[in-house]
Amino acid sequence: MATAAAVLGLFALPLFAAERSMMQPRVPADQLAEARALVNPLPHAPDVIEKGKALYHGKGTCVTCHGVSGRGDGVAAVGLEPSPRNFHHRGFWRHRTDGEIFWVIKHGIAGTAMAPFGGMLTDEEIWSIIEYERSFAEDRGRRAPMGPRHEREHRGPGGGMGSREGGCCDPLETVR
Repeated sequence: MATAAAVLGLFALPLFAAERSMMQPRVPADQLAEARALVNPLPHAPDVIEKGKALYHGKGTCVTCHGVSGRGDGVAAVGLEPSPRNFHHRGFWRHRTDGEIFWVIKHGIAGTAMAPFGGMLTDEEIWSIIEYERSFAEDRGRRAPMGPRHEREHRGPGGGMGSREGGCCDPLETVR
């Protein structure tokens, strides 16, 4: 029995590490509060989601890396490290504000394949794409904006979701 637990642990460690990495904020620390304060001005409405879908599959080129289904399995995703976000993962949505996601799309993420799209997409187009991306998770995780760190008891000391540094919610908890 102990051997089975040890073997399981060997396979689970990479999952936990990947999960912690996925849950770390991608906005630089000195800009995180400003990004989290951004609020999507567009309504959560079918026409906005459809516009976001058209942009995701077209002008925004999101589908290339994030895939048709939004699982991070697009044709260009192979070999990317870190891999593109899986928009079905409810932990991703529960622990990010729309403002953080907006910032990442607009400015990109240094050291990753996530390029800045602010010169290619208008702010309104970026907000529309976010509404569409949220539709992959079927509104799981939709929350009010996060407050200062001391008001976010669900976030760990490293910005994660658990009590330990970089902690997170159940790493195996994904939608479908």
